[in-house]
Amino acid sequence: MKDVKRIGNEIKANYPKIDVLVNNAGLHGFEQRVTSEGFAEMIAVNYLAPWLLTHTLLQPLMNSKNARIVNVASEASRNHGELKLPEDLIDTSAFTARGSSMIYGKTKLLNIMFTEELGRQLDGTGVAVNALNPGFNVTGLGRELGFSSILAKILNTLHIGDPRKGADIIIRLATEPQYQAVTGGYFNVGTGRPIVPAYPGGDIVMQRQLWSTTTELLRQKGLME
Repeated sequence: MKDVKRIGNEIKANYPKIDVLVNNAGLHGFEQRVTSEGFAEMIAVNYLAPWLLTHTLLQPLMNSKNARIVNVASEASRNHGELKLPEDLIDTSAFTARGSSMIYGKTKLLNIMFTEELGRQLDGTGVAVNALNPGFNVTGLGRELGFSSILAKILNTLHIGDPRKGADIIIRLATEPQYQAVTGGYFNVGTGRPIVPAYPGGDIVMQRQLWSTTTELLRQKGLME
């Protein structure tokens, strides 16, 4: 997370205005790994990193007057178990490959909730922030599974999971005029239509609790002013 903060500050120092920020980096780990700062790896990479990078770059985004933030979420968010705050942000307990899907889904639910709360906070600034479901894409996300490379070759041969399809909705949210007028939304691959997130994805009270909990957690680690 210190690297995320450092990179954000370097970008901010070199680019006083930013037009588009796409938070797309993510991973699906099949076992628990804990970062040097004590964060569960999937929570750190999939949720805390884009949260902190976005926060660090807010001023140059607002300086653009017409900027967009695009957060890659997923319909995997529907398989998230029960969301508990702040426990889920600091839970570093072990899990199995089978149990990893729920953790991954939870990180994507957090992305959706973060997007809607940030949308409210940035209302009137000219910055639109939206999340999306990219659908199924063969991108190497599951590369930790031993058979993933073979499966990827089969899917590519069958033209299943072409990542250009997932990239299309990212590009649309980043560039098409219709999405500048909406903020805090969650949109689907292909149709570009809004999706109602799984509970508690659309719960305003929980979104605000997530925001305050995340802020305090990062402040405790010396990553927030």
